[in-house]
Amino acid sequence: MTRIAFYPAKPLSQLGQPLDVIRHFTPNWFAATMGTGILSLLLGQFAALRAVGEALWLLNIALFVLFSLLYGARWLLFFDEARRVFGHSTVSMFFGTIPMGLATLINGAMLYGLPRWGDGLLPLIEGLWWLDVAMALVCGVAIPFMMFTRQEHSIDQMTAVWLLPVVAAEVAAASGGQLAPHLADTAAQFHVLITSYVLWAFSVPVAFSILAILILRMALHKLPHENMAASSWLALGPIGTGALGLLLLGSDAPAIFAANGLESVGAMAEGIGLVAGIILWGFGLWWMLLAVLITLRYLRSGIPFNLGWWGFTFPLGVYATATLKLAAVLHLGFFTVMGEALVACLALLWLLIMGRTLRGAWRGELFVSPCIAGLCKRTEG
Repeated sequence: MTRIAFYPAKPLSQLGQPLDVIRHFTPNWFAATMGTGILSLLLGQFAALRAVGEALWLLNIALFVLFSLLYGARWLLFFDEARRVFGHSTVSMFFGTIPMGLATLINGAMLYGLPRWGDGLLPLIEGLWWLDVAMALVCGVAIPFMMFTRQEHSIDQMTAVWLLPVVAAEVAAASGGQLAPHLADTAAQFHVLITSYVLWAFSVPVAFSILAILILRMALHKLPHENMAASSWLALGPIGTGALGLLLLGSDAPAIFAANGLESVGAMAEGIGLVAGIILWGFGLWWMLLAVLITLRYLRSGIPFNLGWWGFTFPLGVYATATLKLAAVLHLGFFTVMGEALVACLALLWLLIMGRTLRGAWRGELFVSPCIAGLCKRTEG
């Protein structure tokens, strides 16, 4: 006999149980570590703001550990409810935010941790990076497989959150581009570099195929519901990260390939990385301007706050990082000014969204799991 059970939607403040925070905790929260992490990395590029960036990195470590404990506790204490996330067509996509949030911590460890605690931290950083790679690969395959076999989707309900599980791999690739030069062993550098190129290819073509479908979806069915307003910015993520990854890997390539007897390949990879990075940056500029117009359209009727607002931050942050990287390579003032302006916008957005998040968490309004709130179903034989 089959029984289908639905759970009523109630804000946490009405549930009244100490364990309700754990019971309602979802992967969406890790998007906050992505936004906080990318801002900390950007601030670290400015000498006057480096201390603020390091403080944000330490805060982000605390957030990531807290969220990991809460989500791990949910699987231990409410396993039957937690596993239903794989059948949810939106929340399951946010598993990709976990490895991407971890990547910002790894990059922060290279930017802030190594100068403070020395090269003894490198084995831990390298180990965490390989863990991040494994998590990104699993997300990039397992979640699409669930989409094909267990979840219900339709083109008119599609949003850019489809990108989240597949983009994690290219974020790991960009992180690998920062890790490789720190490694002393040339063989280890080569392994990280080649793995990072594979991760880039594992992610970017899939992400761009999703973007093509997304453009068609918006042309045919117009904009998503205002609850998904921030998703219009998510498309900027794979574009910006794709450009940044090629720029970072290209800058690593000459020395690492030369050390492994492939000097001509390294020079070619550097040139391809720069040209392709500029091209992707231009594509990102188009999408960013479109996202601004879409957001202004949403603002006419109001955008209700939810954890999806963190989708404004990380894509803008990686695009700003790619912009500043182009400024450093090309020595063009335009990229410097634009990069600094994007960082300023990101900082203001972070202050707004973090303030709303803290208020929503305190009131319990943000702790609502769709699989308990009547949007997922349980089937038992």
